Amino acid sequence: MLEGFEQINAALNLATAECHTEVLTVQPGGARPSLALTQALERDQPLIDRGVSIRTLYQHTARHSQGTLAYVERISTGKVEIRTLEELIERLIIFDRTVAFIPVSDDRRVALELRHPGLVDYLIKVFEQLWHRAVPLQEEVTYRSTPGGISGVQRTIAQLLIEGHVDEAIARRLGMNVRTCRAHIAKLATTLGSGSRAQLGYLIARSGILGRPSGPEQDCEGHPDHEDHEPDREGL
Repeated sequence: MLEGFEQINAALNLATAECHTEVLTVQPGGARPSLALTQALERDQPLIDRGVSIRTLYQHTARHSQGTLAYVERISTGKVEIRTLEELIERLIIFDRTVAFIPVSDDRRVALELRHPGLVDYLIKVFEQLWHRAVPLQEEVTYRSTPGGISGVQRTIAQLLIEGHVDEAIARRLGMNVRTCRAHIAKLATTLGSGSRAQLGYLIARSGILGRPSGPEQDCEGHPDHEDHEPDREGL
């Protein structure tokens, strides 16, 4: 358990100094603060100079951050690969497939340094799953077409809305500020002709933008006898 930024940064600096082959990182959120980018550059440059490969995952919103793009350009001289996804898990850093760092608190003032081979291997598999789905930074992000001119971002927001997430949580998951998130929700409501949040959820479900339109006639599809089945019980 690492408590406080000083202790966390000291552990990261030590792991960086001992790293010789590979770094895997997940950096959720949109634009990163300039101080964080400066610290990241200071930590990454020695790795690049030693020929260490670095693979980093950002969210799509980072593509519009000039600071982040400038940082990426600075480190692109080495064996560095950058990809982006719409949604990411929390921050993750793995050095040489032997030690991983994850945050414990929302403010990231408490972190865990993990060295158990089983845990580290599990986190590597999570990273590889995300990496396989991500889009290289130099390629354009394409979204599945949706009816009525609804953008891919708005489609994702629609999915999160009907799952019950509040604006702040949606914005955090997509790496954007709440104001931008609410602007997307307003455009979504206008496109679907919604006058309230309750109606918006109903119209999203009926519109088909998330898949097949839902309706009373489809509620029981696949369950003609309406039996209640107890879910299978199994361990992890």
